[in-house]
Amino acid sequence: MIQEIKLPDLGEGIEGAEVSEVVVSVGATVRPDDTILVLESDKASMEIPAETRGTVLEILVAASDEVKTGDLLMKIEVSREALIPQTKKEEEPTEEKLVPLLDKKKPEPVFNEKISKNTFFASPSVRRLSRELEINLETIKGTGVKGRITKDDLNAYIKLQMALASGPLPASKKEIDFSQWGEVEVQKLTRIKRITGERLQRAWQSIPHVTQFDEADITELEAYRKVLKKRGAEKGIKVTFLPFLMKAVALVLKEIPEFNSSLDSTDQNLVLKKYYHFGVAVDTPNGLTVPVVRDVDQKSIFDLSEDLMDLSTRARNKKLKPGEMTGGTFTLSSLGGIGGTAFSPIVNPPEVAILGVSKSKWKQTHDKSTGKFQPKFLMPFSLSYDHRVIDGAAAAHFTTRLSSILSDLTQFKE
Repeated sequence: MIQEIKLPDLGEGIEGAEVSEVVVSVGATVRPDDTILVLESDKASMEIPAETRGTVLEILVAASDEVKTGDLLMKIEVSREALIPQTKKEEEPTEEKLVPLLDKKKPEPVFNEKISKNTFFASPSVRRLSRELEINLETIKGTGVKGRITKDDLNAYIKLQMALASGPLPASKKEIDFSQWGEVEVQKLTRIKRITGERLQRAWQSIPHVTQFDEADITELEAYRKVLKKRGAEKGIKVTFLPFLMKAVALVLKEIPEFNSSLDSTDQNLVLKKYYHFGVAVDTPNGLTVPVVRDVDQKSIFDLSEDLMDLSTRARNKKLKPGEMTGGTFTLSSLGGIGGTAFSPIVNPPEVAILGVSKSKWKQTHDKSTGKFQPKFLMPFSLSYDHRVIDGAAAAHFTTRLSSILSDLTQFKE
C-alpha cells in the first residue's frame, strides 16, 4: 500500500511554508514518530512526522521549495506490520502530528551535558546561522521533536551568551532601613551624577579596561611653569601644569595615532582622527563634567590656560553649551591638586584611552651618571585603555614616551 504525505492545514492563517530540510532519503525506513520534513514559515518552524511505518518511496520536494496546504510532499510504502491490526494499548502522548514549535513554551537555553560529534539535528537555516556566528550546535540541547535544535533554542542560547558577556544581570536592590542602626540623612543624587554614573557603568561593562602606571620627572618643567605663571599673572591668566601635560599628550598622540581613535559602529574598523580635542574632567558642586578643549596641538600654553579657565568657570556655573562637551578624542583627569598616588580612570567612550594624573612629590632618586642621589619632582600618572584596540606594549610605549617628553624642557619653549 502506498501512502501519500500531503501538507496539512498549518493553521493560524499560514497559507504556505518553505521546506528548510528534507530529513529522510529514498529507501529510508520510517516510523510514526520520525520527522521526515522541516518547514519554516514567517510565524513558525514546523516538523512533519511520518504517519505510519514504512519505506520512503518517492520525495517530491527539496530544500528551499515553497509548499502550500494540500501539496504532495512524499510517498511512503506502508510496511506489512503497519497493516496488521494491533491490540490497542493505552495511548501515551506522542508528537506524531504537526508541531508548531512557536506554540510551545519558550525554551530555556540549556547546554548538553553529553556532547558527541554529529548527534544533533537542526534545519539548514539553523546550521547556517550557527556557522556564521561560530556557535557549536553540539553544546545546545534541542527542545524540538527527537531533540531537534530549533531557531528558538539557538536564539535563547545567543541571548544567554550576550547576557553572560555583559556581566551578571543587575539584581533588584533590597531596600534597607539604615536608620535602624543610627541617624541618617538622605540626599538625592544630582542629575549630572546620575547621568555620569550610568555612563561610567556602561563604559566599564562594555570596554575591556587595562591601566598602565608610570611617573615623569618634571623638575625642570615645574621650574619653567613657575616662570610662565608670573608672566601669565600679569595678563590675568592662571598657568597650571595641565596645559603642559596636554601639549605633551598631543605630541605622543601624533606619534602613536591609535590612541587618538575610535572603533566604528561595527567594532571592525578603527577611525584614526587627525584632530586633537581633549576632554578635561572638571569637578563641580553638582558632579563631574568633561568639557572639551579643541585643537590642543595648535595652541600655546597661554591659549590653553585661558581655555581651561573659561571652561572650568562655566562648568561650575552650569553655563557650558552642549557642543562644548562633545567631539573629544582623548580625556585627561587630574587629581594632582587634591592628592593620591595613583588611580585607574574609566575610558570615556567612544574614545579608547584616558590619562589620570596624581599629586606630584619630591623624591630622592639615583643618578646613574654621577652615582649620587638627588631630589626630583616626580609626577605619577596612569593610562587606562581599551584592550580591544591597544595592547600592553603600545601602552608602555605611550607612557614611556610621555614621560620622556615631560622631562625635556625644549618641547615646551614658547
